[in-house]
Amino acid sequence: MTFAPSSLTIRPALDSEAAAIGQLTESAFLVGPYGHLPVSAERRAFSLDAAGRAASGTLLVALNADGALVGTASVLRAGTPYARRANAGEAEIRLLAVAPEARGAGIGDALMRASLEVALEWGATALVLDTGELNLTAQRLYERLGFEREAVIDGTGRAASLVVYRYPLQQSPDEVLVRLMHDDEVDAVASLSERAYSHDYTLNDSYRASIVDVAGRAAEHQVWVAVDTQTGALLGTVSTPRDGATMTDLAQPGEMDFRLLAVSPDARRRGLGELLSRHVLLLGRLRQVSQVVMNSGPEMLGAHKLYAQVGFDRLLDREPVMTFPNGNQLKLLSFGYALTA
Repeated sequence: MTFAPSSLTIRPALDSEAAAIGQLTESAFLVGPYGHLPVSAERRAFSLDAAGRAASGTLLVALNADGALVGTASVLRAGTPYARRANAGEAEIRLLAVAPEARGAGIGDALMRASLEVALEWGATALVLDTGELNLTAQRLYERLGFEREAVIDGTGRAASLVVYRYPLQQSPDEVLVRLMHDDEVDAVASLSERAYSHDYTLNDSYRASIVDVAGRAAEHQVWVAVDTQTGALLGTVSTPRDGATMTDLAQPGEMDFRLLAVSPDARRRGLGELLSRHVLLLGRLRQVSQVVMNSGPEMLGAHKLYAQVGFDRLLDREPVMTFPNGNQLKLLSFGYALTA
């Protein structure tokens, strides 16, 4: 995964990077507002235990254009040994650290955005964290990204007071969760998609084949599913590109497109189309794209109504005309949702 700034690459850590990650974490915190305080053996062990943090979720690293390690963050699942704020179903970020010589380049911002996307992929209801009350730089970053200040926990003895933040990731956490499709759900998602599209439209063979090629789509892009929290049933799906890529020719540089939003016929009228659309918009905001775009067939009137309701506009100057082997032509409609900083 690659996040802004463009010279920065963020990815899961390699086992061979464990020692360097530990050293970077220690050096980053030494120049922070609490760097003058003694470090307990427990805290030092936590900072150095890169393998343990990776086993508890995802350990991210940031690399500069030269491939040098310049930052790291641990995204932890609730209930794992190092998570301390996350409730069931939430994710937690700890030990966000940027190399002292690389501060001020947007690396902390990029790591936080990457961490939010990791939690989104898991289907976490929120990403939570805490930070020292004196760490004002970190607090400004979290609040700029949209984290909500939840509580201040007073310190006792030598312990520092902590500020707790939460970023909600799901629109209907008590009813429906959106997450990445699991490998064993490929056939179910293909069936759902085909039923959804054939329920409303007449499908030709090539379009049907594209709809049901979920495995091929997931190998290159991201296939998301909406899941009923009570029954576990799959209710809907939508596909997005991996960060920095596109799925169609419609997306211009700095934009993100999506395809094949589908809601199971027996799950209609639950607002799932809007929920999946807004999920895509959240992903676009995390990636800092300028606009989210998509094409739609002229007969898909229900989809057009949904997109207008969510806030998409027609892109009249970007509507392609498809020509088929038999000479027939089809003009696709294009829609875009401009995102602001």
